[in-house]
Amino acid sequence: MKRNRSKFLRSLLRVVIVVIFFLPVLSTGANTQAQGAAQSNDPAPTIVLVHGAWADGSSWAGVTARLQADGYTVWVVPNPLRGLSSDAAYVASILDTIPGPIILVGHSYAGAVITNAAFGKPNVKALVYIDGFAPEEGESALQLASMPPPPGAAPSCVLGDPAAIFNTVSYPGAQNGDVDLYIKQEVFPSCFANTIRADGAAVLAASQQPVTLSALAEPSGPPAWKEIPSWYLIGTRDKVIPPYLQFFMAERANAQIVQVRAPHPAMISNPKAVVDLIETAVEAVAATP
Repeated sequence: MKRNRSKFLRSLLRVVIVVIFFLPVLSTGANTQAQGAAQSNDPAPTIVLVHGAWADGSSWAGVTARLQADGYTVWVVPNPLRGLSSDAAYVASILDTIPGPIILVGHSYAGAVITNAAFGKPNVKALVYIDGFAPEEGESALQLASMPPPPGAAPSCVLGDPAAIFNTVSYPGAQNGDVDLYIKQEVFPSCFANTIRADGAAVLAASQQPVTLSALAEPSGPPAWKEIPSWYLIGTRDKVIPPYLQFFMAERANAQIVQVRAPHPAMISNPKAVVDLIETAVEAVAATP
């Protein structure tokens, strides 16, 4: 009996030791996991990139790779380039499928698209313009591009004699004489892709996606930049949307501005600077209560 009682006491002592020393550790681990789960309820934003006219989604390749390496989910959205309201509606329909917060980025004409697509979208937490149009309600891209330059500044390189700058192509269903616009390949390197290596500029010229004339002439709707914080990268060597015009739009939108010595497609020539600005927007949004 004494031997059995001794075994029982030793077993009981082991149980007491486990309860005293190990359960607090397990409890601490459970609390830590719970805290981590609570933190994960605040998801990282999805970065949505929208290309502009005379470009396609591949123009974001350098930016996308860097953002993905930094752990972000990235969507590179195709821009139909058919009409401002319809292009914005298409992008907005994609935004509706993305859960959680969104940082919406647009280049060139896509600046006008995101200005319209993000209106009334509470999940879009920031707009980032890369050499992009940021129109006020009622303004068109062509109207903005035609703004008279200040003394000593050159106007947009896409203005002037259209026959010398564009190839025009009819398309099925075009109304009122509308056409697709391509920048002539001999003009493209010096206008759209200045400072980019000649071989790279030639590839961009050959693979450009056309925009309809009517899309560039269509007036904008209510601008999302009036209700969503904005950031703006100004390419100081941009010849398509000259810096003076970018400054005007960025300041009017009360955007946070950075200047980069870059041509119009800054996301191709200076992808790191573009990523830095996007991540600055992400950090600012995260710090906002």
